Amino acid sequence: MPLGLLSLAIGAFGIGLTEFVIMGLLPEVAADFAVTEQAAGWLITGYALSVTVGALGLTAATVRLPRKQVLLALLVLFIVGNVVTAIAAEYNVAMLGRILAALCHGAFFGIGSVVAAGLVAPEKRAGAIAIMFTGLTAANVLGVPFGTFLGQAYGWRATFWVISGIGVLALIGVALLVPASRTSAAPVSLRREVGAFRSGQVWLSLTVTVLAFGGMFGAFTYIAYTLTEVSGFASSAVPWLLVLFGVGLIVGNWLGGRLADRSIDRTLLGFIGALVVVLVAFALFSGSPVATAVALVLMGGFGFGTVPGLQSRVMVYAGRAPTLASGANIGAFNIGNALGAWLGGVGIAAGLGYTSPIWIGAAITAVGLIVMIIAARLARTSRTTPPDSAAVAVDAQASGWEAARAVG
Repeated sequence: MPLGLLSLAIGAFGIGLTEFVIMGLLPEVAADFAVTEQAAGWLITGYALSVTVGALGLTAATVRLPRKQVLLALLVLFIVGNVVTAIAAEYNVAMLGRILAALCHGAFFGIGSVVAAGLVAPEKRAGAIAIMFTGLTAANVLGVPFGTFLGQAYGWRATFWVISGIGVLALIGVALLVPASRTSAAPVSLRREVGAFRSGQVWLSLTVTVLAFGGMFGAFTYIAYTLTEVSGFASSAVPWLLVLFGVGLIVGNWLGGRLADRSIDRTLLGFIGALVVVLVAFALFSGSPVATAVALVLMGGFGFGTVPGLQSRVMVYAGRAPTLASGANIGAFNIGNALGAWLGGVGIAAGLGYTSPIWIGAAITAVGLIVMIIAARLARTSRTTPPDSAAVAVDAQASGWEAARAVG
């Protein structure tokens, strides 16, 4: 495994921890700032929307710059944002810190996905992306439970100080392990990058990302309330239950990456369909502690198992301009996150109970499955090159991957 992939995974670990750990600490954050559950949830929604802005804006603004230097600058922004959150004396300042940290998120994963794919042979690109996203899954398995426990024991601010320290480690890792740019790398054209959005399959892929991942995230946003108020677990059990979710993430991310290297569309259809079933079952049986524990593993597995395929699909159909499309897909993940979190909060505010985010998430994911079926059928019946074709890897994407190999 190229050491550059390890450094990207370290960065993904810190960024993933920032995004997800607040869900386990939402009751503590709400109590500290004296705001409602829905208002506290806006710290998640605001983060997700800011990721989208950064994914498109920062990626477009830096598309011609050396990727290593861009990744380093993004990590500095990440560190600053988490420090601001940790020292926030009021809700608005905490929101500002979340926004600053979020701006680097989309661009880091978008650019990092192209870099990761370029460090390996074309037929292994989905697996390489999965390795980078392993940092994200590790954040859920190890970081989120530990961060939740730390926040419950010493205050939620302590967790964000630790995250800031992880950001520093990630900065050092990228500086040391990501290869420097090569002057022979093909220049990246912003016009060509924007041209990727002329592909209908790119837009269909982005839509599937919004809906499929957004449904899972909507169910997960208020998971601490579901576990304590519906399933009957003590708040002290929440960190350990999040470990189960994280185990599912690791297995799903690994399996999804392996299967997507064989066939992206078949993998996505299977995983998204299974996720719909799991979410419905979770909503029906959330009053059972045992069923809840099983559902957490399966929700994490099938939910995150879609990530390598979703990211690979949009990059492949972007052809020779994968960078901006990759960043846009990271933005799409977070538009889905914001949509799911917002609709879940609406359900709770409307008095529908703490299972309503799960039902809403199942409905959103079901719509995503329908769009994925349409996209797959169109890809089969049109002259569009299928994403699992070796020709795409060798020919249509040659320029993009070669630029990625040069990491700049």
